[in-house]
Amino acid sequence: MTDIEFFKDGKRIDGRTYDQLRPMEAKAGVLKNADGSGYFRFGNTIAIAGVYGPREVHPKHLENPKEAILRCTYSMASFSTTERKRPGPDRRSIEISKVTTEAIKPVLFLEEFPRTSIDVYIEIIQADASTRCAGINAASIALADAGIPMRDLVASASAGKVAGEIVLDIAGKEDTEGEVDLPVAYYPKKNLVTLLQMDGKVSFEEFEKIFDLAVNGAKKVYEVQKKALKDKYKEEVVE
Repeated sequence: MTDIEFFKDGKRIDGRTYDQLRPMEAKAGVLKNADGSGYFRFGNTIAIAGVYGPREVHPKHLENPKEAILRCTYSMASFSTTERKRPGPDRRSIEISKVTTEAIKPVLFLEEFPRTSIDVYIEIIQADASTRCAGINAASIALADAGIPMRDLVASASAGKVAGEIVLDIAGKEDTEGEVDLPVAYYPKKNLVTLLQMDGKVSFEEFEKIFDLAVNGAKKVYEVQKKALKDKYKEEVVE
């Protein structure tokens, strides 16, 4: 284990308690040229998502006669990290694109739009851990903003183990130097987890505590997402 200091006076080095999320910010309708868009921020991690569709499928042979195909594309801007990231897809972005698609799919009425595609583009413009969680949160807002029929929003948060302590919303050195990171995506109305990944090893008892903490964090994210959508339409009514 590294000798980096993670805790001081009973709190994490950024001043948060063990079970506290970073400051959150969410907005709907941030991209003018998309059918729907969303913005989500966890502290210094910022994600923007744009939705296009339902629209004609290209290439044509990929279309599904029974339902729309959902395609989520996750990418990180070259300037999003302290060291310039090489542009273009890599193994990590391909993997996150796939798990994001699977996390969001259960809440969409894809059967309403056969032979079409719904394309979601997620761009991480600033990265400080939990980027896949921020991306899922932004994408969920964007889909709702686009008017895609949804059973519910999907909310996502991470928890983990750092220097022997279980903490919510991994950030900064907690991510790179910590022992365990567990991101969760949550479908609140059905109390269903649609994404669960874990990097590291813990006991079963520790896993249960980390998992419960992540789900409780996702429930708080859900309230922020709903407020962002309500705020957008309140503004439109006023105008």
